[in-house]
Amino acid sequence: MTKLSVNINKIAVVRNSRGGNVPNLLKAALDIEGFGADGITVHPRPDARHIRYSDVRDLKAHIATELNVEGNPIESFCELVEEVRPAQVTLVPDAEDAITSSAGWDTVRYRDYLRALADRFHKAGIRVSIFVDPVVEMVTAAKECGADRVELYTEAYASGYAADREAAIAPYIAAAEEARRVGLGLNAGHDLSTENLQYFIERIPWVDEVSIGHALISDALYWGLEATVAKYQECISKAHNTETKE
Repeated sequence: MTKLSVNINKIAVVRNSRGGNVPNLLKAALDIEGFGADGITVHPRPDARHIRYSDVRDLKAHIATELNVEGNPIESFCELVEEVRPAQVTLVPDAEDAITSSAGWDTVRYRDYLRALADRFHKAGIRVSIFVDPVVEMVTAAKECGADRVELYTEAYASGYAADREAAIAPYIAAAEEARRVGLGLNAGHDLSTENLQYFIERIPWVDEVSIGHALISDALYWGLEATVAKYQECISKAHNTETKE
């Protein structure tokens, strides 16, 4: 069954907009776990505009499910990850001033650099995922970088879903099949929502984990966190039930 990791960056944005600790990020994470999420994802950035390094430490000390820490592997980020030792680190090639993730790694060009990072995190007992575009060559090279998993950047799928979902998912199926062929675990994330999540997993049922933040937290403004987590888990369950029947 595909696991749901909830990215709580947007909760931190609201908190930081007024200072103080409202909403309480840790309580929200613990509640999300209690509502049925399989993990918590955070993406600390150098400007600390949402998740702070102190949040990562606090979350690791208290949550019971898997913690996934994603970000650009600048030295301060690497040191934080080594200190906290989350279940998974996801390496993302963000510019320091990026609004959100906008591309995957060129795992061919940066093979040696990423290999050194994977070795570094493996020594700390941390699973390594590399954020990539849905390109077979990038997936193949991610294996050569020493990754345990790849995370497919799903913005293009989400953008093209309404117009032609078959065309939108085609490169993802090819990339996912290559990940399975070379023995990589498979994650996916960016702009996945209740509209497009079920179909994605129906077509690629061996996805290990989806990381969802913006859409899920936005939906929670209308439905509440508990109902929203349940709706996303329902999408995942329906996808796997459909695949099993077929």
